[in-house]
Amino acid sequence: MVIAAQSARLEAEVKARNAEAELRARELVIEQMKYTIAKLKHERFGQSSERGAVLEQLELRLTEIEEDASEAEAKAQLAAAAAAVAKVQVQGFERKKPARRPLPEHLPRERIVYPSPSVCPCCSGVLRKLGEDVTETLELIPRQWKVIQHVREKFSCRGCEAITQPPAPSHPIARGRAGAGLLAHILFAKYGLHLPLNRQSTVYAREGIDLEVSTLADWVGAAAATLMPLVNEIRAHVFGAARIHADDTTVPVLAKGKTRTGRLWTYVRDDRPFGGCDPPAAVFFYSPDRTAKHPEQHLAGYAGLMQADAYAGFNRLYDARRKPAPIIEAACWAHARRNFFDLARLDKAPIAVEAVERIDTLFTIERGINGLIPDKRGAARQEHSRPLVVALETWLREQRAKLSGQSKTAQAIAYCLTRWAALTRFLDDGRLCMSNNAAEREIRAVALGRKNWTFAGSDAGGHRAAAIYTLIQTAKLNDVDPQAWLAEVLARLHDHPAKRIDELMPWNWKRERLQRAAA
Repeated sequence: MVIAAQSARLEAEVKARNAEAELRARELVIEQMKYTIAKLKHERFGQSSERGAVLEQLELRLTEIEEDASEAEAKAQLAAAAAAVAKVQVQGFERKKPARRPLPEHLPRERIVYPSPSVCPCCSGVLRKLGEDVTETLELIPRQWKVIQHVREKFSCRGCEAITQPPAPSHPIARGRAGAGLLAHILFAKYGLHLPLNRQSTVYAREGIDLEVSTLADWVGAAAATLMPLVNEIRAHVFGAARIHADDTTVPVLAKGKTRTGRLWTYVRDDRPFGGCDPPAAVFFYSPDRTAKHPEQHLAGYAGLMQADAYAGFNRLYDARRKPAPIIEAACWAHARRNFFDLARLDKAPIAVEAVERIDTLFTIERGINGLIPDKRGAARQEHSRPLVVALETWLREQRAKLSGQSKTAQAIAYCLTRWAALTRFLDDGRLCMSNNAAEREIRAVALGRKNWTFAGSDAGGHRAAAIYTLIQTAKLNDVDPQAWLAEVLARLHDHPAKRIDELMPWNWKRERLQRAAA
């Protein structure tokens, strides 16, 4: 009997210590991953897919490890409790808790006051209040649905029998029974949260609202048509810039018995890196293929600086004979770095490793001048970046002469040297950035959505997606809640003067809301 008790105590002690050791190990991994994620988020420059993919995987893995750590902590506490019951003293281990942020101040507070004794439980004396301890918990109220009845009363005149009635109110979409808030929610869920309509229909059905997928699709199409004046205004704003970013990505499109590959293109205006005051915006276009005629149509009236990758379809846009004027190419150092980075990571090629280090030094300089006006950026580049770029070119040509033309390293060097004028244009123009990350960040929304909705139903669906992406991504660029903005503009658009459509742009809408809140 004694031996069995001792065995039980030893087993409980071992389990408790093993659980604590496992918990400590998970804590170390969590801290390491948090540091890595914070570092990747801070390093905004560089090849986006290289850092973006790693960052996404790390964040997913971190979530799982934190869940595992919480489970391990609970198990350790249970094991310690079991050991205590067995009369074994095991030193407890308390997991380091993350710093708690205060709950948002703007949320309403509901007080639940727990009843206190009316008299002292010790001597039955009179009690007086000294203070109170308040513990706050964040709670979620389920979404509420309602039907709004638009009532127009009729009146008849006693004298002339004429009938009077208020005019019918404008609705966001013709023949639609969806309110502006519901339409905005559906649009943002599909294109902002990447939730296909069939999944939305299933969610609504669980809440007691039967909305067929065909009905939701009809509403999305009608809302997209209603919002086109805003899309056109954003296009005009983007192409009114002196400098833009350009990028594209694939999008599967449903065809007969299979899918074919379409393209979504984005052009981004973002003057913030050089201290510009104009608001940022992104416009999207859809095309059924990647032939050069599509960007030529998109950019038919544009003549300025364009930061893009080395897509050959842009070449006619850079032609000096182009009308009204040629577009000036600015190549992307992140793309040039990518070739070297892959070789450095996979093959540990010493030339590639050094090339990455040299390019990263240039990006470090860029981080220090981000947000300065063009003149100051240009002066800093002339002083610090130009000598490094000149030395880099010399070094690349020396290394290229030593390598076989068929080697991967030689090809990576050739990519840079054949585009050297476009790559180094940023040195002489403070408005330019070293990379095309501004466009790649916006096109990433399409890549995320592609994993969820799998394919576009048709070319028309591709054009519709481009229009809604234009609205949502532009709102995000201006720190505006896309759903709240879409809800209000859908409610106001039909009665809003067409000549004053700029008042509904996200940046102006945001300013108007702030002014109303301050009044």
